[in-house]
Amino acid sequence: MPKLKTDEKRVVSVIGNGSFGTAIANVIAHNGYRVTVYGRNKEDVNKTRESRVNEKYLPGAILHEKLRFTSNVRTAVGKRDIIIFAIPAQQFGSFLEKNAKYIDKNAIIVNLAKGIENKSLKTMSQIAKKSLKNKYVAVSGPSHAEEIVRNYPTTVVAASSDEVAAKEIQNILMSKTFRVYTSNDIIGVELGGALKNVIALGTGIADGMNFGDNSKAALMTRGIHEISRLGESMGAKSETFAGLSGIGDLMVTCSSDLSRNRRCGLLIGGGMTPEEAVAEIKTTVEGFYTVEAASKLAKKLKVDMPITNAIKAVIDGKLNPRDAVEMLMNRDRKQENK
Repeated sequence: MPKLKTDEKRVVSVIGNGSFGTAIANVIAHNGYRVTVYGRNKEDVNKTRESRVNEKYLPGAILHEKLRFTSNVRTAVGKRDIIIFAIPAQQFGSFLEKNAKYIDKNAIIVNLAKGIENKSLKTMSQIAKKSLKNKYVAVSGPSHAEEIVRNYPTTVVAASSDEVAAKEIQNILMSKTFRVYTSNDIIGVELGGALKNVIALGTGIADGMNFGDNSKAALMTRGIHEISRLGESMGAKSETFAGLSGIGDLMVTCSSDLSRNRRCGLLIGGGMTPEEAVAEIKTTVEGFYTVEAASKLAKKLKVDMPITNAIKAVIDGKLNPRDAVEMLMNRDRKQENK
């Protein structure tokens, strides 16, 4: 176990001042820990520090008075017991390449990003392994930042190959309204979180075309089937996909208006081009980037993922949404559990 200070003096940093990073930092600050939030944009960071509101990402939510903010990356990652990453998945690897040298070797690394890196087809824990030898925890589950920051009851899972590290993160995050389970299936938890964004794009497209609840339920159910197939081929446990980071996260992302991936899909289904839809959402639509990596992984591992491939074809502009639905409906007859 890392030689960390006593619980009361635990020093935590959250890298990324978007909605999720800010909401998680706020939970930890309310639990009595010293937390610093890092953001690249100095002006945004200063505004949040002064007003105690992250107007850009969480308007109207007043943040804990002891929450600190910085735009200095060395201050953010140096001499920290726990460093929590809340930056887009595609930026994680390059951030570590630049800044790993400032990270204490005993710090626990936590990642909230839900994605797969396009160029390497690696999950976030696999990327971290390249640059760091630190203990690593992935936190995932049905957890909209807008609800967390308002103390709506929320439940997530903290996954690590190191049980002590998972429990450590469980302890700093647990509160009366934020419940955390632990898991040792890190790859399963990461893949569930990353791939449900792809399926949410698909259900959004179907909703945008007014296809109704039957098709949404079918996409979600067959979608989790695809995610499980890919996950198991990569060594994940099938039961993980029936849990919070699998079906739980899929349900909330596919059905909530707070989901950026679903909203992006709605716009595409309504007639916008994928590029126009992403521009309209204005913040990172992880599924838009993950669909390419998921499709490549499926091909590489010879896993059948027809929904993922159809969504990729729509995103790439090779199929219009209506043809994609027709293609899925007219596939060969199959047995359900095959």
